[in-house]
Amino acid sequence: MPTSSSLLTLRFDGTLMPLDSPRIMGIVNCTPDSFYDGGRHGSDSSQIQHALRLLQQGADIIDIGGASTRPGATPISPEEEWSRLKPVLQGIRARAPHAIVSIDTFHARVAEQALAAGAHMINDVTGGSDPEMWPVVARFNVPYVIMHIQGTHAKRSVIS
Repeated sequence: MPTSSSLLTLRFDGTLMPLDSPRIMGIVNCTPDSFYDGGRHGSDSSQIQHALRLLQQGADIIDIGGASTRPGATPISPEEEWSRLKPVLQGIRARAPHAIVSIDTFHARVAEQALAAGAHMINDVTGGSDPEMWPVVARFNVPYVIMHIQGTHAKRSVIS
């Protein structure tokens, strides 16, 4: 009989990922001002290569972010965010079609475009601040990581 921990899974395109052991999420920042890597991977090709390296090193999920969430970051429009994410998402999907790709966004419009282009899940660091996010996630029936932030970033707001 399966243990209760072996029953925990995430579903991606009909495939189940068991959560009975830790999973690794590799981060790809598509921002020039990332607090994590400082824009070290500044071109689309460098970001795609970084994602491929992370997969080779054992990442189970690749999480791509196009808008900086560092404190004091200047907000960008959903259009700008998508223009950063789209070529990287397409490049990863073309070179590693088996890869599970998460999109780090708090814009429902960006989530919808990314899911339509082959992303598998949404990672929302604002706790669902865009009320249109819920219908998008429900329509695509994908895993949704809802995170909590304490307070707000100095210059951040949800741009519609």
